[in-house]
Amino acid sequence: MTESASSSSSAPSSPQPDSSRASTDSLQGDLVQDRGDAGYNKSLKNRHLQMIAIGGSIGTGLFMGAGGRLKEGGAGLMFAYAVCGVFAFLMVRALGELAIRRPSSGAFVSYAREFLGEKGAYITGWFFFLDWSVTVMADITAVALYLHYWKNLQIVPQWVFALVALVLVFILNMLNVKMFGEAEFWFALIKVAAIVSFMVVAVVAIILGLHTGTASNGDAITAGTHNILGNGGVLPRRIPDRLRPRPRRGLRLRRHGDGGGGRR
Repeated sequence: MTESASSSSSAPSSPQPDSSRASTDSLQGDLVQDRGDAGYNKSLKNRHLQMIAIGGSIGTGLFMGAGGRLKEGGAGLMFAYAVCGVFAFLMVRALGELAIRRPSSGAFVSYAREFLGEKGAYITGWFFFLDWSVTVMADITAVALYLHYWKNLQIVPQWVFALVALVLVFILNMLNVKMFGEAEFWFALIKVAAIVSFMVVAVVAIILGLHTGTASNGDAITAGTHNILGNGGVLPRRIPDRLRPRPRRGLRLRRHGDGGGGRR
């Protein structure tokens, strides 16, 4: 009895090839690789990716276009930003879910290939290229306009500054992955620091009611919440006529035996 018990306890457990094979298959299924990942050096760190994402959401229009639009359109501009922000949130959230499901260096072009086929990926990729071709031209033009703010630099033509900016962007994109990530990290950090400093200055100016300019009639312009409803209100230019609901008109119906038309 003792010998049989010891022999049975010391016997090795039988292997379970089916369970190990299933776990291996499930692991391979989770790590689906895209052919666009081949040849890429994945050297970006988490801080690089985070700052690139934050800096990418702070575009040139926020620095250059928001002030002029706010001056012309009033505080109602926040409704336009809110509507655009909702659509941007939905789109980025959907893209984030796809990225979590299957990480790929091909971004949404890779997902278009998976769900729409090669033709859909081809069209998506070229439209993305054309979009950024126009966007980069607008950004480097904004750089030239910023530099022309100083009178000493106005003697240099704008196209020279734009060309220098384009060359710098090209050089940054031709660097290795680590250097590109470091450059993008520090440039994005500068933009974030600028936005935070602008917000701090604005809050201080509103609380203290600082003098910010002089109106055309000579009155002093001060910062404060009274500017939201002042100078014409939230929508100083009102709603355009083409966006206003038109009154419903009656239908003119012609009756039998009646020479005129009856209104209904």
